[in-house]
Amino acid sequence: MGVQENSKTIAELINVTDAARLKMVELIEGADADIEAVRVFVSGGGCGGMNYGMTFADRLDERDQVFTGDIGFRLYMDPVALAYMHGAEIDYKDDGVNATFVFNNVFKSVGGSGACGGCGGAAH
Repeated sequence: MGVQENSKTIAELINVTDAARLKMVELIEGADADIEAVRVFVSGGGCGGMNYGMTFADRLDERDQVFTGDIGFRLYMDPVALAYMHGAEIDYKDDGVNATFVFNNVFKSVGGSGACGGCGGAAH
């Protein structure tokens, strides 16, 4: 199949808030020269069934879809992550003590609320 430049903008699939976008741009600019993108990933586990995260990417993987343009940096997602992230929001929260990226509405693509039923906390 190979790497695909996605014809949709990231905003058509997920919402990257201004705070998250600005922080990602800042982090990429301060990273090693071989870092070319942010990779969003989904892995098994967590009380809601999946864990969501991001890491720097220094290369494309074969099945990656590439999003550029409207966010100020390149974002890579494989088809599995893309399926789980459709309709989600990536935000950045800094309360002066703790700073973190937060994934909201991660279950939107399957009709959920983005909250886990057990502890009442948001899935991120």
